[in-house]
Amino acid sequence: MKLLLKLSKEAVRYRGLYILAILSTLGLTIVNLASPRVLSAMTGIVSQGVTEKDLQTIRNLTLILCGLYALRVLFRFMSNYLAHKAAWYLVGDMRTKVYDKLERMHLGFFHDKQTGDLMSRVVNDTRDFELLYAHMIPETITNLVTFTGVLVVLLTINWRLALITCFPIPLILISGLIFAKKVRPFFRVSQSKMGELNGKLQDNLSGVHEIQSFGREDYETGRVNEKNFDHVHAMLQALKISAVFHPSVEFISSLGTILVVGFGGYLAYREGLSVEDIVSFLLYLSLFYAPVAGLANLLENMQQSMAGAERVIAILDAPQEITDKPDAEDLKDVQGDIKFDHVSFAYEEDSPVLDDVSFHCEPGKMLALVGPTGVGKTTLTQLISRFYEPNSGQILIDGKDISDVTMESLRKNIAPVLQDTFLFNGTVAENIGYARPDATSEEIRDAARAANIDADIMQMPDGYDTQVGERGVRLSGGQKQRVAIARAILRRAPIIILDEATASVDVETEQQIQKAIAGLAGRRTIIAIAHRLSTIRNADQILVIENGKITESGTHEELVALGGSYARMNEIQSAAATSGGIV
Repeated sequence: MKLLLKLSKEAVRYRGLYILAILSTLGLTIVNLASPRVLSAMTGIVSQGVTEKDLQTIRNLTLILCGLYALRVLFRFMSNYLAHKAAWYLVGDMRTKVYDKLERMHLGFFHDKQTGDLMSRVVNDTRDFELLYAHMIPETITNLVTFTGVLVVLLTINWRLALITCFPIPLILISGLIFAKKVRPFFRVSQSKMGELNGKLQDNLSGVHEIQSFGREDYETGRVNEKNFDHVHAMLQALKISAVFHPSVEFISSLGTILVVGFGGYLAYREGLSVEDIVSFLLYLSLFYAPVAGLANLLENMQQSMAGAERVIAILDAPQEITDKPDAEDLKDVQGDIKFDHVSFAYEEDSPVLDDVSFHCEPGKMLALVGPTGVGKTTLTQLISRFYEPNSGQILIDGKDISDVTMESLRKNIAPVLQDTFLFNGTVAENIGYARPDATSEEIRDAARAANIDADIMQMPDGYDTQVGERGVRLSGGQKQRVAIARAILRRAPIIILDEATASVDVETEQQIQKAIAGLAGRRTIIAIAHRLSTIRNADQILVIENGKITESGTHEELVALGGSYARMNEIQSAAATSGGIV
């Protein structure tokens, strides 16, 4: 009930459609209740012998019956369509809401989540709301009104026969409660297994190059088949219980019919119950047991919908750990002064990634971060954009603690070029212009020239309108990285973060990118992570990070003269470059 109330708050915006659907449902129920009465009246006239006067009555009753059946069509259409319209609008809203919540979650939330499973929650689990709001709720209202109306009519016809008719109802209700308790866990498992299957499919389709390269097609097909039949078996477990419940309800309902026929015959013999009343009773009897028998489908739909709703609500109720403070202010007129003041951070308790890190980067300067893989360089840059919160210490931009400013204004002033370059499935121009949707074609091209990618783009089949494919699959690694650099340049943010920005380019292209970066120096603050020391040789300050701590700091010349870790890295790379090895 708590879950239904939470979902009802989402559905309330479509109350107009629901009210019309419910009114149509009530109209349909009234028509269904009136039709048997008209039929029984006609039967009574015929059973007593038809006179010429009766023909006019039969004609009038026939016209009334035609009108009732026409109204039935109208009301059924309005009831079904309006309920479905409201339900599918709700599904659309919930999909957008769940996606929006996921989009704004902190990066740590995604560490133990499968993309495919999250996609399943957005698409598949929300779809089950249609069952709930277009079928279960309207049909429940219809069934309750129909059941109540038919019961009143039956009591007016013959109260003793009506009470006999109600005998199976408690048995059906008890079996329904047992069914709901048994079947829901299996639907919940089924939804979870569907998420796992989607996750596996997403992983494999994204990694199809690697699968084919290593000849693992058969192995991965086997794993997908395993996930696929995990879902199938979970669904079959639920359907097995349903397969027992449905015929059980039908059997119990049929017992009621048998009792009515037997007792009705007895009453006809002892008390002279008329043929008209018996026919009327039997006609209403089908209406009476239809809602009760429909309980089986309603309960099954409800359990399936609730299992999906639980997974959706789990996303919507997930805590948003990084949010703006109530009094957060916009970060304006940013100069690019960055300061870390005794910052420590850990993804997991007792496993520090950064330990008491402090440094200061003045506006317009270039700060480089070097050190072995996994020592916290990328984490440090992500803390600047508040993708994570430090466990202790402060990060300040222009003297303002970034936790006191709005995330939108903070990130608007930072342009990243990430190590794992991501391009959207669109044109080259769209990917560069993603940083500034209002940018002109000429501004996009200027950014591309600055990133040394313009010449490559002009040689592509459609120039700037060339489709890059999913994740930029049609471009080389170097081209993708330079498109990402162009995107960052177009952003015109006062702070640029370069995470291995030249990792996938050749030496000549690296030199061109260095020129582009040098052109930004003095006007923008640059935080650069690099393994190629040649990329950051001209940085104003270089920090060597080892085991989460800053162990050395200075310019290239100062650190070489120091003879420490940086000097050893420089010596190794210089020797490799001289011998033609890989740097």
